[in-house]
Amino acid sequence: MSPELEQTLSMLSSHRSVLGYMLITRGLHPSIIRHSGVVFEGEQGKRYAAVVARIVESVQAGLEEDEVRFMRIRTKRHEIMISPDDRYLLAVLHDPAT
Repeated sequence: MSPELEQTLSMLSSHRSVLGYMLITRGLHPSIIRHSGVVFEGEQGKRYAAVVARIVESVQAGLEEDEVRFMRIRTKRHEIMISPDDRYLLAVLHDPAT
């Protein structure tokens, strides 16, 4: 990974509202390259990765001629921010109440 990406991931991890992040490959079978936070470990992490990938692909397919740059999804308890690029997806889960 590039030093810039390492610095960004380190900065994200140190923020008190961030519960975790995932760096996910794009493609037919998304997989977690790197993660932080208990919420993204094991089977739960795999489920999150699959859901994030499906959300991005669905939105991208609906836009046809435009490219998704950043997504922010709010639930009752958390907020997930997704930053896609050609090869990877970065998903960050945080507690907006913090």
